[in-house]
Amino acid sequence: MRLFIDECLSPGIAQELNESGFHDAAHPLLHGGRGMQDHNVLARAAREDRVIVTENAEDFRALIGCEEIHPGLIILPCCNRQKSIELINHVVEFLKSMGDPMDAMVNHVLEVDAEGKISFHELPSSNIPD
Repeated sequence: MRLFIDECLSPGIAQELNESGFHDAAHPLLHGGRGMQDHNVLARAAREDRVIVTENAEDFRALIGCEEIHPGLIILPCCNRQKSIELINHVVEFLKSMGDPMDAMVNHVLEVDAEGKISFHELPSSNIPD
């Protein structure tokens, strides 16, 4: 998967995911842009077709809720680097059950807790009032 690992998470997460050969993960510390405001992170992720991975749920939910289309948001709990990597891999397996993980994430938010319980929903909602 193409991922943008938010700067609130360790750059080691991106490095290890890249080394696995299964992911293309960017982190601001490794690819410039450290200290970017959240709206710029979202713009960069959209431009590069990367799903944002963050612990910063509140701010990013508000931002993507205003977007017509976005590449997706994965929200992790606050945990150590190794646990974060395990949870990301767990999430990817969940998404693979729906087909292409990148396609499944478009306009969706996926939140996973420390035990691996996943909440997956569309944002913004496509419900059109009658």
